Parts: sequence; C-alpha cells; structure tokens
Amino acid sequence: MNKKVGVGLVGSQFVSTIHAESLKLVPDAALLAVASPTEGHAREFALHHDIPHFYTDVHDMLALKEIDMIVIGAPNIYHCDITVAAAKAGKHVVVEKPLCMNLAEADRMIDACKQANVKLMYAEELCFTPKYVRLKGLLDEGALGDPIMLKQSEKHDGPHADHFWDVERSGGGVTMDMGCHAIEFFRWMLGRPKIKSVYAQMGTYLHTDKTRGDDNAVLILEFENGVIAVAEESWTRRGGMDDKAEVHGTKGQAYADVLQGNSILTYSTEGIGYAVEKAGNTVGWSFTMYEEIWNYGFPQEFAHFVDCVKNDKQPLVTGEDGRAVLEAIFAAYESAGTGRKVYLPFQTDADKPYKLWKK
Repeated sequence: MNKKVGVGLVGSQFVSTIHAESLKLVPDAALLAVASPTEGHAREFALHHDIPHFYTDVHDMLALKEIDMIVIGAPNIYHCDITVAAAKAGKHVVVEKPLCMNLAEADRMIDACKQANVKLMYAEELCFTPKYVRLKGLLDEGALGDPIMLKQSEKHDGPHADHFWDVERSGGGVTMDMGCHAIEFFRWMLGRPKIKSVYAQMGTYLHTDKTRGDDNAVLILEFENGVIAVAEESWTRRGGMDDKAEVHGTKGQAYADVLQGNSILTYSTEGIGYAVEKAGNTVGWSFTMYEEIWNYGFPQEFAHFVDCVKNDKQPLVTGEDGRAVLEAIFAAYESAGTGRKVYLPFQTDADKPYKLWKK
C-alpha cells in the first residue's frame, strides 16, 4: 500500500478521543471519518479533531471506500456486530478491550475477519507502554533470570462512560474492564504460554448504587511454565490512575510505575485543570502528567497497527489474543462465583462473564 492508511473511528467518547489524538501522531494514518449514534456528538467530535466525515450509522461509514481500517471504541456489546460488518466491507479492524462479550462472539469475529482476509487487531496498549516494553526487555535479555512471579495492577475510581457500569452492556465489572489488561500483559511478557488455571476473588464494595458488577478484584493465574501472575484491579481508588507492574525472577526483580515516575509532583491550593486520568480532585498534592498518551503507549500502538495494514505485517496483538484473554476472564468470574480454582481450557455457554459470578 503506497498511500496513507485511511482510518474511521467508531465512537466519540473518552477512548475515541485517545484514538484520535494518537492517530494524529502517526504519519502513515489519515483520520477520515467518525461514526457515533448521536449526531451532535459525531459532528462535534469531527469538528474538534478536523475529521472530514461524520456519520450516525456505522454502516454508512463502512461504505466510504477510502477507509482501510476502523477502530472500535463503542460499548462492548456492539464489538462483535461492528467487526463482522467491517470485515464484510473489507476493512481491517482494531478492537478496544475487551474483545467482545463472550467466546461465541470472539469466534464469530475471528472467523469473519479470516474469511474476508482482513486483520483483526486487539488494542492492548500495555504491550506498547514504554516502561513495560523496557521491563519485558529486561526479562527477555536474562537480566532477571527465569521468571517466578509477575504482578500488574490498575486502579482508579471508576470508568468514564455509563455503559461500563451496566453489566448487560459491558459483560462484567472491573475484571472485564481492566483485568483484561493484566491478563494480556502477563501473556505478552512471558511469550504467550498457555494459562493453566485461574483463581479470583471479587466483590462490589464502593459502587453498590451504580453497578451489579465487581468494583474490586484479585486474580491469580498459573501458566503452563509454572510462573504465577497476580492481577489487582480496582474501581475504588481515589486520586487518579495507578498502573504498576513487577517481575520477580531467579536472578533479580524489577518494578515499573507507568504514571508517577513520569509526573510532576504538584501542590496547589486552588486545584489544576487536569492532572492525570481519573483524578477527580487536584487540590493539594497531585501527580501532574505530561505526554500522557505516549506514556500509556497509545501512539506507539496505533503506529504499529497502521504499519501492519500498510505493509501487510502480522500484528503483535491479535483477535486470537483477545479471545484467550476473554477465556481467562470467564474463568475468573467462574472462580469468584464458585470459590475454587478453574482450569483452562474453560468452556462456557454464558453470554456475559458476570453471570458466572452471580448465578
């Protein structure tokens, strides 16, 4: 492909803003269109990001021949149908996490993209986060010896969009929303060995008036190579995003803090306009971010996905990876619901993960 990769965005809320800002930093990408069911949101988003076309129906956007790739930032419940429609239209697909609502949908998406000979790419930015890329490099070069245990945590006070709180549209709570990050992080760090078992504890502690999903969870994964991985996920942390990882090996250990190590320690009696994602109150001490989306790895992620489309390369994170993550998420909800360790492969006909927890 000699031309720039034409990109269409599906969604006009928080994550689509990150997608738009990231794609602006990718020279080979041309951001051509956005689709959102609310006309006012679509028009405003297009004007703000200087996008030439906006649509209220994603199928109309898919008919635009200049579009080569779409990025889905819509609610989880729509991921599958939009992916299948995009594949039929001959568009490559980037899907925000989690891949979809259940394993049957995952298989449908993977099959549709294979049949249409388009790429299905899974947007897990932790595989591109600069500090985590360096952390993986330390492990890969043998500086830490053989891995024994990995940890990853992501914590804040809850999601931006209403649909995350609704388990019928999201599929679950914080485990579905953010546990997916940790699971793919572990798989990527270790070279994607198979997951042997999952054990999880989860509950709803703070947001009982907002959701029937879990707002705090701990997951323990055992991989076939014997490595143990621990994920801590929470919607109960005040003061902004917390994103950390640890690797413990036979010859050393390493710790990575994505945000606080890249921030400006700030004290203000008045509060500041914006400090970091999910920081609701900036009066007093706060960690003020700069180059926030770069520190997360979003521009690097989209540069990679655009390159895969432009030069027909294999994506680092695929639909099959998204399905493997989703299988572990279902196993986690089953574990939390039954109080036992769940072994993989795990098969279920449940249409949403939370139903295995609250039977």
